[in-house]
Amino acid sequence: MSGARTPSRGQVVLLAAFVLAVALVPVVVAYLQLGYDTDLTPQTDRAPETDAERLLDRAVYDAAGGVPDSYSWNERARAVQTVRDRLDPTVRTLERARLSDGIAYRLSYNANRASNWASEHCDRGPDRQFGPCESIRGVVVQERSDRTHVLAVAFDLSVTTPDGERRLTTVRRLI
Repeated sequence: MSGARTPSRGQVVLLAAFVLAVALVPVVVAYLQLGYDTDLTPQTDRAPETDAERLLDRAVYDAAGGVPDSYSWNERARAVQTVRDRLDPTVRTLERARLSDGIAYRLSYNANRASNWASEHCDRGPDRQFGPCESIRGVVVQERSDRTHVLAVAFDLSVTTPDGERRLTTVRRLI
């Protein structure tokens, strides 16, 4: 035998696997691009108010994050203002989001509905686990261990489409 070494079987298998992986890259990229455009388009079979409610659910959850850590019960009015301030960008975005589709959203806080929701859903009585519950400017908060916890936010939502206008009141709750 001459002095040239022949590659071992393991090296051949490794080389073949590498070539196969490189050959599959364009196939994987093409597969991932299939249907990509439909992922970005809004679902037209869903009611526009459903899209708004889903967005508000996430926004309320995010806006309430960290409130108990930052605000005592005595600071609940400031906590509510913080929640509303955090929600403002989402409200502005929602109101402009689908104008090109002929859909306009108008959103405002509903203090009366928040107050009613607090009356119906907050614990009361001598055996309750938490402190008082209060509605402030459309945001329901409750005292828990001298901290302010956000429970819900009530909105009036008006959706104008080419087919007409729909109005609803919705409470996006965290509990």
